[in-house]
Amino acid sequence: MLIAISSGIAAAQNVAVDASMPPPPREKKIVLKHVLVIGQTKGFEHDSVTDAMAAIYNMGRETGLWETVLRTDTELITKKELSKNAKNLDYFDAIVFASTTGELDLDDGQKKDMMSFIKEDGKGFVGVHAALDTNYKWPEYGEMIGGWFDEHPWSRFNAPIINEDPEFPAVRHFPHAFTKYDEIYQPKAWSREKVHVLLSLDPTKLNYDNPRVHRQDHDFAVAWDKMYGKGRVFYSTLGHTQESWSDPDIRKMYFEAIKWVLGMTEGSTASHARPQGQEQR
Repeated sequence: MLIAISSGIAAAQNVAVDASMPPPPREKKIVLKHVLVIGQTKGFEHDSVTDAMAAIYNMGRETGLWETVLRTDTELITKKELSKNAKNLDYFDAIVFASTTGELDLDDGQKKDMMSFIKEDGKGFVGVHAALDTNYKWPEYGEMIGGWFDEHPWSRFNAPIINEDPEFPAVRHFPHAFTKYDEIYQPKAWSREKVHVLLSLDPTKLNYDNPRVHRQDHDFAVAWDKMYGKGRVFYSTLGHTQESWSDPDIRKMYFEAIKWVLGMTEGSTASHARPQGQEQR
């Protein structure tokens, strides 16, 4: 019987394929996670929002690790039941704010649901660049992400960056010291004691003769991670330019960051002092 079946399979494989017929449907990949990407802008409009959203969508699709829903509104940020097949937060495993700006269209109930999604449900959050320039009137948002935007003293420049934790999945591909052309935000209401700094500007290579430099400690973090309750949070100021989303290093950083907030990899969230030799100058 087995021989007959094998022979039948072999015979079927030798049958010529009719080129006029459409190919058989591809088997749908098993999607492990669901990611909601928000690109709403109520302030400055970054040209790179579309690039960021497309990159994150493609990362999930090409690897099969997550399915992405892209929105430029905030309707889905709720735990209320939605109609017409719309998915609420219960469907998602992580939220990404792709250079959102200003006070987003969120009522008090939506804000409460989003914080519960992270803090109590243990879901993930990734903030891209201008996610720090968002929701200034919502104190818990600043607490969750780690601070807010307070100028970009050097605008776009060749930023001298130090890798403070080469063991963390999202930055382990970077060397100890490197340069990236991007716009680096200066954070306010921020302290390294409350986050785990991953990347920072090399303070020995910066020009402080600049009225927009407000941090007296000259501690400019470029990327960090933290816990917010049970949820994992990652933020990086990198990703301002459209070109940055074609940079394999930046794409890999955000790819690994999303994997980390989804719980697919492990990395420290413990705060640490500034690296030796990088103290205030």
